[in-house]
Amino acid sequence: MSLTNHQILLASRPQGEATVDNFKLVATPVPSAEQLADGAVLVRHHFLSLDPYMRGRMNESKSYAQPQPLDSVMLGGTVGEVVASKHARFAVGDKVLGMGGWQEYSIVDANERGALHKVDTTHIPLAAYLGAVGMPGVTGWYGLVKIINPKAGETVVVSAASGAVGGVVGQLAKARGCRVVGVAGGADKCRYVVDELGFDACIDYKARPDMRSFYAALKEATPNGIDGYFENVGGMILDAVLLRMNAFGRIALCGMIAGYNGEPTPMQNPALILINRLKVEGFIVSEHPEVWPDATKELGTMVATGQLKFRESVAQGIASAPEAFLGLLKGKNFGKQLVQLI
Repeated sequence: MSLTNHQILLASRPQGEATVDNFKLVATPVPSAEQLADGAVLVRHHFLSLDPYMRGRMNESKSYAQPQPLDSVMLGGTVGEVVASKHARFAVGDKVLGMGGWQEYSIVDANERGALHKVDTTHIPLAAYLGAVGMPGVTGWYGLVKIINPKAGETVVVSAASGAVGGVVGQLAKARGCRVVGVAGGADKCRYVVDELGFDACIDYKARPDMRSFYAALKEATPNGIDGYFENVGGMILDAVLLRMNAFGRIALCGMIAGYNGEPTPMQNPALILINRLKVEGFIVSEHPEVWPDATKELGTMVATGQLKFRESVAQGIASAPEAFLGLLKGKNFGKQLVQLI
């Protein structure tokens, strides 16, 4: 019996805010095991990762990554199971991590270095390799450990604190003896950040949408100022944090979701970077493969032992991916956004 692969393509580039009309669902046949080329592996995806960086790739403008080509499968991380293999290192039934994209099956050239990784699901759930023990987790680890490099007793602030990256950053900082303050949207998310993830405080930016009230809450939560800031958002939140940064503070610039639809994101007082001799460093975690072994060892151990907690929002079926992705950009997800495909 022949199999069908359902795929989501990028049909058009967004003009401002992305919509479901920018995507297209298509169906293609899945090659049989006999049709695979030597070295190829056929993977049945179990979960697809949805991440904010994908919005930037939908644009044609210059960025740190090439634009997503039109009329091709949306790029994205996947975990799944090998269902056919013509490569000696991969056997049918192996659980694997790769960049299979927004589709139910992918054919991977396993001779290509880093294209496919076997993962151990004995103590770590398969989906966690797209979240806390995957790219989001390593992103958080790199920004905190290599850029902020916090010392015990320092104060670290994390924006998008209930998300897949921010939640990891805060828990790693707490494990290093820091005071950790999160920023999240909504009372439920802030309760989760404090009660479940162990942050010392969390500020609800939706309840404090203007600079004056947000800054007042931030000042109360950071009585000794801010030594490290993990930035996912930009805009007003960044302006408020800059006003609280201590001399020689460090800012890990991971994302600027406030400007993903093309809106300008000016800074009100960039002179504070100079006045406080701040270190501000943007980074792309895929450019630092050397840290992945150390990062995934710490993250995997913490997940396996229950020390690192995380939450997932799971949409069902490939057709749900566009709506789930647009919801992610508006903060509708709670924790890591996944699409379950099986």
